[in-house]
Amino acid sequence: MSYFKKHKEGLLLTMLFHVALLLLLMKLGFFTPLPLPEDKGILVDFGSSNVGMGQQEPAPQPQQQEIKQAAPTPPPPVAASKPVQNQGKEEVVTQNFEKTVAIDEGKKKLEEENKKKLEEEARIRKAAEEQKRREEEARQKIEQERLAEQRRLREIQRQDSIRRAQEAARIAAINQRAQNVFGGGGAGQTNSESSGQGVTYEPGNQGSGSGTPGANQYGAGGGEGITFNLSGRSAETLPKPTYPGQEEGIVVVQVTVDQNGVVTKAEAGVRGSTSLDTGLLNAAKRAALSTRFNQDKNAPAFQTGTITYRFVLN
Repeated sequence: MSYFKKHKEGLLLTMLFHVALLLLLMKLGFFTPLPLPEDKGILVDFGSSNVGMGQQEPAPQPQQQEIKQAAPTPPPPVAASKPVQNQGKEEVVTQNFEKTVAIDEGKKKLEEENKKKLEEEARIRKAAEEQKRREEEARQKIEQERLAEQRRLREIQRQDSIRRAQEAARIAAINQRAQNVFGGGGAGQTNSESSGQGVTYEPGNQGSGSGTPGANQYGAGGGEGITFNLSGRSAETLPKPTYPGQEEGIVVVQVTVDQNGVVTKAEAGVRGSTSLDTGLLNAAKRAALSTRFNQDKNAPAFQTGTITYRFVLN
């Protein structure tokens, strides 16, 4: 509700009061009755001094006579209409001033409300920006922690791979020394007291009946540097891996073969491997997945075996 609507009745009554007062003054106080009334007062004996003595009044002096003849001139009547009119104008000006003050107060109040509204909007916008900044910092912190955890896991896997390779090499050295202790002999030699030979760590003399003693190539066949061990199965295609030529060693790949002879799964670097080089492992795995064995409907649905690849630097 505006100031003028709120004080409408008071303003109307004030204006009516001033109009009635102006009419009353114009009717009763703006005119002087003519003729002017005579001066009234107490009669005092005529004299020329404030002191005297005796019963008879002395004759007037010439100067006193002139003064007596000069009668005082009454002042002209003052017209009161103009001051009254000015007073009426002053009332109107005063009323306009009150309205101006009210308007200024209304504008000032509106400006203060707008200022408070802008300050509140700025505060809300600043709070939203601060909340967004905190969420972004939390997201970056979580992302950094995730990356750090991934690096930690990769380092653990790398260390575990190195440890397994060292363990495999240590076991292979122990087996070699054990063969020599029990008369295993060197290449091309046999020993009736030996329990077996091979790289699968299972009982038996790994190799082929048509093979060469001491050739250090195990399995049922597979060509130079490649051997496999898959019970009751023969290899139809045994491709050689792409040799990176940076490191040498033995990589054993555990394969899963279906009844059609297709390798459905290959895991490089299992027990018996002497190298865990990434290039050698990937090359051996790709070659193992490309290998095909003979079909056997009587074989298990998924038969597990190994393919061994020997990488030698020229």
